[in-house]
Amino acid sequence: MKTIQEVAKEFNITPRTLRYYEEIGLLSPNRTESNLRTFSKKEIAKLKLIMRGKRYGFSLKEIKEMVLLFDCDRTGIKQLERTVEYGAQKIKEIDEKIQELTQLKNELIQLHDNFCEKLAKLKGEDANE
Repeated sequence: MKTIQEVAKEFNITPRTLRYYEEIGLLSPNRTESNLRTFSKKEIAKLKLIMRGKRYGFSLKEIKEMVLLFDCDRTGIKQLERTVEYGAQKIKEIDEKIQELTQLKNELIQLHDNFCEKLAKLKGEDANE
């Protein structure tokens, strides 16, 4: 069992973030007699999944659904099905973003080249030198 401070430090997040995850039902830490939160290995494993989901750009709603599905179906099938579905959707979004960024980069390269050529002309230099 780890305290909220230990878990926050381990994951480089604030205790407030952990309390928020508890508030929205993502985590369910235990409570001591003095009402302090303690996190079991199971809750720490959930937090690892949450952090991984955030790293890959999933919303907290999507993460919650994926993480909590295991509690409903101990086979893990429903959790994996939903994770595969969300994963495919996220891959599509990333591909679209890559395409958009590639187009933006190409436009910026063209503008840069045009501006360099214009600057060289204004300075009286030959752009091909």
